[in-house]
Amino acid sequence: MEDQREALRKIITTLAMKNEEIQSFIYSLKQMLLNVEANSTKVQEDLEAEFQSLLSVLEELKEGMLMKIKQDRASRTYELQNQLAACTRALESSEELLETANQTLQTMDSDDFPQAAKQVKDGSLENLLPCRVTMAPAFRLSLKAKVSDNMSHLMVDFAQERQMLQALKFLPVPSAPVIDLAESLVADNCVTLVWRMPDEDSKIDHYVLEYRRTNFEGPPRLKEDQPWMVIEGIRQTEYTLTGLKFDMKYMNFRVKACNKAVAGEFSEPVTLETAAFMFRLDASTSHQNLRVDNLSVEWDAMGGKVQDIKAREKDGKGRTASPVNSPARGTPSPKRAPSSRGGRDRFTAESYTVLGDTMIDGGEHYWEVRYEPDSKAFGVGVAYRSLGRFEQLGKTAASWCLHVNNWLQVSFTAKHANKVKVLDAPVPDCLGVHCDFHQGLLSFYNARTKQLLHTFKAKFTQPLLPAFTVWCGSFQVTTGLQVPSSVRCLQKRGSATSSSNTSLT
Repeated sequence: MEDQREALRKIITTLAMKNEEIQSFIYSLKQMLLNVEANSTKVQEDLEAEFQSLLSVLEELKEGMLMKIKQDRASRTYELQNQLAACTRALESSEELLETANQTLQTMDSDDFPQAAKQVKDGSLENLLPCRVTMAPAFRLSLKAKVSDNMSHLMVDFAQERQMLQALKFLPVPSAPVIDLAESLVADNCVTLVWRMPDEDSKIDHYVLEYRRTNFEGPPRLKEDQPWMVIEGIRQTEYTLTGLKFDMKYMNFRVKACNKAVAGEFSEPVTLETAAFMFRLDASTSHQNLRVDNLSVEWDAMGGKVQDIKAREKDGKGRTASPVNSPARGTPSPKRAPSSRGGRDRFTAESYTVLGDTMIDGGEHYWEVRYEPDSKAFGVGVAYRSLGRFEQLGKTAASWCLHVNNWLQVSFTAKHANKVKVLDAPVPDCLGVHCDFHQGLLSFYNARTKQLLHTFKAKFTQPLLPAFTVWCGSFQVTTGLQVPSSVRCLQKRGSATSSSNTSLT
């Protein structure tokens, strides 16, 4: 009967998921219908604007050419009219001189004829006539037109342009890129995404990459709370995102290609796993002199956490205000440790300790801690949840840590089961912690240089929790980190023979 109930529950879960997928798909189709209407209207308006712009250019060009023809016509007309007027005046003068000469020839006696002839030849009859008549304008006149009547240099032939206009068509839209999962890489909190174009003839100007975080393994969901982050102007067919914090389990990626004028469709989205150790500090475990704010802890000599306890107890009677299950935080980890401590069961006395809220029961995990150098005492490591409320980190068999003491004299030590090893290395301001549960290795590194500081070798018999202690100081934890490649390489080399790597068991 119980098996049937379990089978029915699985069917209901599957149907619920399928129902959500169908609802998302219907929402997508409706949105696409709206987008088709809006986008078609937009491209129609853009097309009309482009043709209007082209017509405006042609009209402007036409006006300019017509003005050039009118100016040339006016200039030639002016020159020809002036030349015509000059010729008309010369002709009138020549005709008058010719008539006068004929009359003079008929009336003169034979003795005066040679002199008159000479004067006509010289172009003047001033001694023969009451007024001087000259032939100079007629003889000086050029009988060649100053300008041509040929206007063919202002003709145009738009045959080639007509062919170009007739060849106009819609701009080619770049094809959607194809993301190459085999070549893409997630490592060291970086993602290198590689893609290719399905056709090599595409004249691509640049690419646009979009990504977002998600807790869902499948394709992107339309109702996802996380927004798409955009990176534009990518010139190559690959891109590396650096300095990421993997506070969610997966990341969605999609790419589109753009030419000089238009962008293509996005590629099929891909989802890459961003495996990393993500936890928060469990304020319910912290000593009352530690003020916990997400992943930051500050020493509070006045015991400010007492007010927080009263506020939580009061809040628990009315409503539940749990940051762990807040939607903004994403889906809680299945390894999230229940808050069994609290009130009287929290760390007290001189155990200024706070634990992480996510258990380590397998695999490899890495996190970093930056502490205030002026802190009087600071410790970082791991512990079983059974660590007693009065017990200090590293002084019992249930905890392992590196400890920095700035009180009276500076010391840098590795501690476990009340055994202490002094470390011969400079104290870094940021420590990296690497835990390989199955191999039984807990290693500490300089987070900046990845120098190995110390390794504990142990057989862990219970799940571990990240553990921290501070006195008169503060620290900041960074989670969502993958195991750095350099750390993995160091561990593979098996540098257990180095002096800084001597283990405490």
